[in-house]
Amino acid sequence: ASSMLRRLSSLLLEQIGSFNSNLSLTGAKKHVLIFNLLRKATSSVSDMDLSDMRKKYKRDEECFEESQLASLDPIQQFGNWFEEATKCPEIGEPNAMCIATATREGRPSARMVLLKGFSSDGFRFFSNYESRKGAELDENPFASLVFYWEPLNRQIRIEGSVERIPFQSSCDYFHSRPKSSQIGAVVSRQSRPVPDRNFLRQKNAELEEKYKDCEVPMPDYWGGYVMKPHYMEFWQGQTNRLHDRIVFTKPGEGEGLGHFQHRAEGGWVYQRLSP
Repeated sequence: ASSMLRRLSSLLLEQIGSFNSNLSLTGAKKHVLIFNLLRKATSSVSDMDLSDMRKKYKRDEECFEESQLASLDPIQQFGNWFEEATKCPEIGEPNAMCIATATREGRPSARMVLLKGFSSDGFRFFSNYESRKGAELDENPFASLVFYWEPLNRQIRIEGSVERIPFQSSCDYFHSRPKSSQIGAVVSRQSRPVPDRNFLRQKNAELEEKYKDCEVPMPDYWGGYVMKPHYMEFWQGQTNRLHDRIVFTKPGEGEGLGHFQHRAEGGWVYQRLSP
C-alpha cells in the first residue's frame, strides 16, 4: 500500500509539474490535462500502468565494444566486471545473484543468493540441500545465474551444470562463518513449514546454549555447489535501447565457428547478439 501511495504521489507531482509548465494551453487542452491527472491518480491497483517508467543508461560513446573485453576468457572477464562492482559504493552486495532452477518437468523457480567464490572451475554458492533449490538441482542439475549491478548499468547472465562440492570444502567454509550463522543453518530446515517465528527463536536459543562452549557440527543437509558454465553473457544498458550483449559459449565437440562467432580462450567462442 505504501509503495502504491508513493507511486500515486509521484504521478500527481509529475502531472502537476506538466500542468504548471503548460499554462499557455487552451482551455480545452487544460481540461484534457486535468482529466488525465485524475484518471491516473484514481486508477485501480490491479491496472497500474508502468509504461512511462524509463531510466537513462549509458550514451553510445560509452558502449561496450569487443575491443574493450579485459580478457577472452569469460571467467576473467567476469572477474574484471566484478572487481569494478565491488569498488562501486552504491552497490551494497556485488556478490548477490539470482539463481533460477527448474523441476524435472521444467517448472522454474528463482531466488537471490550470495556468490561465495569463483575460479576456472566455476561459481560457488552454499545452501540447504533439502531446500526447494536443492531438490530441483538433484533432479535437474542445471541452473541460471544473473548478476545485476544497476548503478553500472550492467548485468551478467550465466548458465551451466551444477554439482555439489566436496564435503571437506563445505565443512571448511561452514566453520569459517560466524557462529550465529552456523547455528542458523542448523536451525533452518529450509523451505519446510514451521508454526511461527517463535518456533525458530526457541530452537535457535536452545542451540546457542548447547554449542556455546563447543564447535557447531555441520549438518549433513547443508553444503556447497559449483556451477560449471557453458554460457556467459555480458550486458551493458544503452539509453537508446541498443544494449550491448557479448556472449561466450562452449561449442560441442567437433563444432565449427557459427555465424559471426570468434574464437576465445579455453575452448570458448564469443559473438555479439542483437539487443
